[in-house]
Amino acid sequence: MERTNPLSGTASPAVSSLPDLPEPGGLCAIHQPNLFPRLTTLAKLFAADYWIVLDDVQFTRSDYQHRARLGALDESDRQQWLTIPTRFPHGRSTLIRDASIEDPDRARRKTAGMLRQHYGASRHWSAIARGLDPVLGTFHTGRTAAVATASTCLLLDLLGWQGQMLISSDLPSGPGRSQRLADLSAVTGARAYLCGTGGMAYLDPAPFAAGGIAVMPFRPPTTTIWSSSRKLSALGALAALGPHDLAACLQRLASDHVLRAAAA
Repeated sequence: MERTNPLSGTASPAVSSLPDLPEPGGLCAIHQPNLFPRLTTLAKLFAADYWIVLDDVQFTRSDYQHRARLGALDESDRQQWLTIPTRFPHGRSTLIRDASIEDPDRARRKTAGMLRQHYGASRHWSAIARGLDPVLGTFHTGRTAAVATASTCLLLDLLGWQGQMLISSDLPSGPGRSQRLADLSAVTGARAYLCGTGGMAYLDPAPFAAGGIAVMPFRPPTTTIWSSSRKLSALGALAALGPHDLAACLQRLASDHVLRAAAA
């Protein structure tokens, strides 16, 4: 099917104002910045050719944008929330990009301490700790989204992800939940949109079909390391397995989705 551009004229800025876009024909994942994201979320991003950071939608306090559930290294059933205390300058309508950190210095120290407490005994801790410095450095921005985005990039970098990150607020898109996702996929030239199980519950496929973009459900396993992957931060699996072995697990899962995309 020949791809058409579903973007409305009013939503499209000048082409020269767009950031450097990926080569067309890739797999696209769109997800809010999550603090040290869950393994299922990380696996979806790892399987994509690029991740569009959805920063211009409403902040959800009950979600994972400013918090992560840490599982103990030796007993994943022992869990504790790591939360960045966050202010919402516009109340419930505050966008993710506008949420700010309460007392960034204190939040930075607490984050560093909790991560060392949970995973410092891992034989892979040194690799994780080296990547933490840039993440901890983003607390000085005062922006919760900056820290959450950096924490995800740390995990992707440790696993050797070769993809590209883009920011949704830098790209044109129309209103409506599904239309926005379809527009973002279209402007980046995606051939397929990777959609998690939660998104499949509400997604309207029509805007994607209009742009010739396949909607591909992302379905990770549910056993072994995946048994708690919808709740716990991927840090636990990384600390237990190490970057090399965890990357191999995610690569096998990603290869399966690449084959499915080629057949779509």
